[in-house]
Amino acid sequence: MAFNSQHLDTFARDGCAVVNDFLSASEVHELRARIHELLLEFEPSEHPTVTFPTSADSQVISDQYFFDSSTKASYFLEQHAVSNGKLTVDACKAVNKIGHGVHIVEPLFKELTHSDRVKHIAELLGFQDPRVLQSMVICKQPGIGGAVPMHQDSTFLFTDPPSACGFWIALEDCTLDNGCLHFVPESHRTTPITRRMVRSSTGEADTEFIDIEPVFSLYPLTGSLEHKEEQNTKSVQVKAGSLVLIHGQVLHMSSHNHSQKSRWIYTFHIVEGSHAYDQRNWLQMPNNAPLTTL
Repeated sequence: MAFNSQHLDTFARDGCAVVNDFLSASEVHELRARIHELLLEFEPSEHPTVTFPTSADSQVISDQYFFDSSTKASYFLEQHAVSNGKLTVDACKAVNKIGHGVHIVEPLFKELTHSDRVKHIAELLGFQDPRVLQSMVICKQPGIGGAVPMHQDSTFLFTDPPSACGFWIALEDCTLDNGCLHFVPESHRTTPITRRMVRSSTGEADTEFIDIEPVFSLYPLTGSLEHKEEQNTKSVQVKAGSLVLIHGQVLHMSSHNHSQKSRWIYTFHIVEGSHAYDQRNWLQMPNNAPLTTL
């Protein structure tokens, strides 16, 4: 199904929109086959056992391997798959995600990311010079796939003014059992960006959160509404092949995977290239190269 005016209206109102059948069954199969190959290719002895923190109190990243991943398909492990530096499950079941430059080094994912249907969405959203960054395959492994706490993408991929938008594509059915997305409808219009995760000012391979003046995004044009004391989350249960479009300011999360089924997805983000993307953002291209043009 193509992104249309109804999807755009939903996205503008809620901060999140689902496009069913964004990928065909054959496209899903092809992407899944490549992910399976990547998981089989993972050799723990050739990679550091870097786990990806998902708990609310441990989102700060301290590792050069993480910083060097912007143009690579690097492997990050589930926290519960590693104990004392050693894997506790089979290697292919230990991977939390593969990122953060999948759209650069993996041809199938590059083709999808730069497809006309993605460019069409960016154009409808009002992007003038969309740039792609932070692409990744997220596996959310059976039983150990960690919960991701409530967050806003523009906290981690900040432009001035904010412009981040996430493309989240299900490659398996996403349910309450295996850790589907949840979001707070309209929170992109009520909850400004008030902090950033940035590279440490010490120059070490470290990150920190800093407070900033509250700011709203321009994609689409947003502004504060009357404050709501109670913000209820809404689950986003989708079939394989569905696209979930996520506003960079909307509050969203995913739950722990308690099931015996994985929850594979491919996701990438775009930001407006004419907006300042400074050197404090955690994701930087090698040799000060510009972010990838969509």
